[in-house]
Amino acid sequence: MHRLFFEEPGPPRPAELPGGDPAWLVSRYADVRQVLSDPRFGRARLYAPEAPALSGVPDLVNNPDLMFNQDGSDHLRLRRTLRRAFTPRAVARWRPWIAATVEGILDRLESRPQPADVVAEFALPLPVAVISRLMGLDESVWDRMRYWSEHAFSDGTHEREQVAAALKEFSAFGAHLLAERRSTPGEDLVSGLVTAADEEGGVPEAQLVSLVCGLVVGGHDSTMTMLGNALLYLLGERRETWPRLGADEEAAGLLVERLVHLVPLGDDRGSTRHAAEDVEVSGVRIPAGAIVIADCGMANRDPEVFPPATLYDLFAPLEAPTLSFGAGPHYCLGAWLARTELQLALHRLAARFPELRLADPVDAVVWRTGTTSRSPRRLGVRW
Repeated sequence: MHRLFFEEPGPPRPAELPGGDPAWLVSRYADVRQVLSDPRFGRARLYAPEAPALSGVPDLVNNPDLMFNQDGSDHLRLRRTLRRAFTPRAVARWRPWIAATVEGILDRLESRPQPADVVAEFALPLPVAVISRLMGLDESVWDRMRYWSEHAFSDGTHEREQVAAALKEFSAFGAHLLAERRSTPGEDLVSGLVTAADEEGGVPEAQLVSLVCGLVVGGHDSTMTMLGNALLYLLGERRETWPRLGADEEAAGLLVERLVHLVPLGDDRGSTRHAAEDVEVSGVRIPAGAIVIADCGMANRDPEVFPPATLYDLFAPLEAPTLSFGAGPHYCLGAWLARTELQLALHRLAARFPELRLADPVDAVVWRTGTTSRSPRRLGVRW
């Protein structure tokens, strides 16, 4: 995924959506930040009845009830129900038990026969265990979580009926979980969400269900994807970084920020927005009603902001905040949790297994497809 080709960023220009409908492409760092931060560029109008379809099959990402697809007061009301749960201070309190979870999974990995699949034995179980503890889920739903993720983030290759059935089952699970925590609250995120939503008032139940479902799948899929891609890149091409990664936890944090910046989760080339009125971006007038594609991948390689000479220096601090977590009101709530998991996972894996190496050639890797994220389906390693 780090080898995807990105054109040189330039001024806003006409483009097309995958289905052929017209759009505007913004690609320079400052322009993308403007589009993602300016309230005149929203998400909700993308799902108006007359709007062109963004996906050929139903999926969670394009559900109008999802928090990401709300704007203004509707979005803020939902976001406030979870905002305090994912602050840097809150995530710092979780750090010790996340570290203990990493070590427990590494203990099991060490006992496995070699070559071991580092995806099945590490990259997947770690984020699943973390989000399950946060949400109070037991291991009995772990297999279904993967099934729901594959359909919630479908790239359009699944049968429409199959996706619809999976999402109906998933929504029923989310509704049941909310009802359960209302009657028997605990210390988990879902119980906190229910309490905060009741205090906030006016939050539709369908939006709460979508929020819970988004936490279940979004809370593990992207971290699993990032870990798999990072390990393929580091062990396959940047093995010289492994000793420092294992010796220095702070350096591991710099490396994680650089990898998140460089390696996309998937081959979707932009975050779409709807222009509520005429807006000028870098001297170009984007007309009211236009759909705008903000290409964060191109913007993250803008040579005016991120010098090519240091772009692939994995231990160099980023020259500006990465756009991989978005920007503005829809900035990823789970960014600090993702950073912490990735830093602890990669640092402790490298410290525990200083001789870790790939068991097969890089070009033999089979990729996980069918969803909007891409990563190795399995990754054999020896140590």
